[in-house]
Amino acid sequence: MGSIRAATGIGPETSRCMLTVAGMDCSSCADAVEKSLRQVDGVRGVRVDVVAGRVEIAYAADIVAPPELARVITRAGYPTTARATATDAGGGGSRPLVLVVAAGTLWALSLASDHLLGGGRLAAAFAVAAMVAGGWYIVPRGIRAARSRALDMNFLMSIAALGALVIGEYQEAASALFLFAVAQLLESRSMDRARNAIRALMRVSPAAATVIREGGEQRVPAGAVRVGEVVVVRPGEKVPVDGVIVAGRSSIDQATITGESMPVEREPGGAVFAGTLNGEGALEVRSTRAASDTTIARIMDAVETAQASRAPSQTFVERFARIYTPLVVLAALGVSVLPPLLGAGTWTEWFYRALVLLVVACPCALVISTPVTVVSALAGAARRGILIKGGLHLENAGRATVVALDKTGTLTAGQPHVVEVVTFDDATERDVVGLAIAVEARSTHPLARALTRYAAAQGVPAAAAADMTAAAGLGVMGTVAGRRVQVGSARHFTRSAPLSAAVTGVLERFDRAGHTGVLVGVGDGHDAAPRVRGAIALADRARPGAAAALRDLRAAGITRIIMLTGDTEATGRAVAAELGPQGIDEVRAGLLPHDKVAAIEALRRGGARVLMVGDGVNDAPALAAADVGVAMGTAGSDVALETADIALMADDLGKLGETVRFARKAERIIRVNIAFALLTKAAFVLLAVAGVATLWMAVLADMGASLIVIANGLRALRV
Repeated sequence: MGSIRAATGIGPETSRCMLTVAGMDCSSCADAVEKSLRQVDGVRGVRVDVVAGRVEIAYAADIVAPPELARVITRAGYPTTARATATDAGGGGSRPLVLVVAAGTLWALSLASDHLLGGGRLAAAFAVAAMVAGGWYIVPRGIRAARSRALDMNFLMSIAALGALVIGEYQEAASALFLFAVAQLLESRSMDRARNAIRALMRVSPAAATVIREGGEQRVPAGAVRVGEVVVVRPGEKVPVDGVIVAGRSSIDQATITGESMPVEREPGGAVFAGTLNGEGALEVRSTRAASDTTIARIMDAVETAQASRAPSQTFVERFARIYTPLVVLAALGVSVLPPLLGAGTWTEWFYRALVLLVVACPCALVISTPVTVVSALAGAARRGILIKGGLHLENAGRATVVALDKTGTLTAGQPHVVEVVTFDDATERDVVGLAIAVEARSTHPLARALTRYAAAQGVPAAAAADMTAAAGLGVMGTVAGRRVQVGSARHFTRSAPLSAAVTGVLERFDRAGHTGVLVGVGDGHDAAPRVRGAIALADRARPGAAAALRDLRAAGITRIIMLTGDTEATGRAVAAELGPQGIDEVRAGLLPHDKVAAIEALRRGGARVLMVGDGVNDAPALAAADVGVAMGTAGSDVALETADIALMADDLGKLGETVRFARKAERIIRVNIAFALLTKAAFVLLAVAGVATLWMAVLADMGASLIVIANGLRALRV
């Protein structure tokens, strides 16, 4: 019986199950499986994923059960496996290899008998034996395909070999079946490379964990660690759970999750992910997620779901193939009958040409050209911390011409920094900063934290403050050494007295530079108007490497880069200026979430393909409105992993250019594969009709083309 990945009700009478299937290596295999299932009473829907080797079936649970569905697939010639993971399905094996070797040996003996002994019955016997060995799997599958009315390659090859045998071309028949068996074996092994790319992700997490239970350490399966339990991770071990460090310090290699090339330092309170590699320190980690819900498990689930989705080019190719194959079969019938009826040659001659045409009829290379490339690109990107949620999003990213980026937290670090301190009267910078942090020390506001960091860097201590009060959005007040200190915006100060021309001039200069101005004042009494002693300019700086990341986007083929921000025009332009001349082309400021959506829609109406980059939560409407939405720094974030079309697991803008290059390379490979498959097919159809191509040449051409497009598609595993 096949492995049932999931069985959940999706309606009052309909359930779903996922079965893993061995031996599916091209679209004709998928068609045979799908048609055999659709003939079963109670089956409501079928989705076949050739590359992953799995079949998802919607069925009426009161009419049919998964074991019966598994038997139907097995009878179609594609046995279901007993493994729980879809990507474990493969088509190779030691038995097919033995049969291929036997077929090759017998074919060689037939050729030797023919040339050395003058042919005769011995050569024919060896040829027939080679056909039996080579067709051991092919002919039964062909018969099953015919029963399910699916004209697959196995059926076409079986008919071609039988036809060649009927007209006395027994060595042609033997060579065709032998070469086809070899090609299928090689194709299966090549397809396994694409599957292995997904399997490699699954082997990231360790199988066992050392958990602290009953006062001691116990070695248990990683899946048995409960949420809240503490596990011990020794130097050089992989982290078995998602969790938070409760003891120890170490460097963690997070490349498997985020694609970061350098380890990151972690200490108590820091988050770690299952599958990452611990460095030199021993750690105690409290589990925060079940094994089935870890970040790497959710990445795997997203990748497996994505690889089953259909890219636009894949949908087009499959529609084309469904029309093309029956037409070529009809053409083969016409070739075998019409010319000899019209006196243009012998029946044997045109019958042989029709057999050759049958062999080149099945568009395996054409249909496999897209899915193997898509899966390779998805797996290669995931290994680098780039989670692409499907072939559609891969193609959209590859065709993007405009990139729109949120400013705060995307282009900038999201952490304001003190840029300048201006003093008035006889105050010093240390006086102004000291008073500011005295009343801001306990605040969690980003500006307060920026002031505290700046004071620590300058060695300015915080004085004690009392009687603290705060006005939301305006500022904070407190008593320091008997004086009333006020820190806040200009609006906070002008409520009690107008600002001097000197102070107003400084604030206007801050505003023109795109900086946020904070005033520090001191009053002699509780109700006295404060006198401004200093003004502090704060700004959110561009991320380190942001300018290089934008240049990399242009090198990847992006023609226009736009900043979308809710901040002022001056603030947006200040960040754009910091990013350099090759950075931002246009700043659109003062935007609310619906304004960002309108901006994206306007760009799309103008013909642009838009890739929107944001944090995955606040920018969700704009991400959804774009052709493809990219969320940054989403490792461990449920919301971003669910909503983004593409999720960059690391908080690294440099991954954007890599994402676009991955997508563009995959798209180029798909176009080349489709063109190559079509041209090869067209050429051999003409050669078959002209009588130039032989049966074994047609086999080599068809399966050789499949192997070439698979090998080319595997290049998408890397940039």
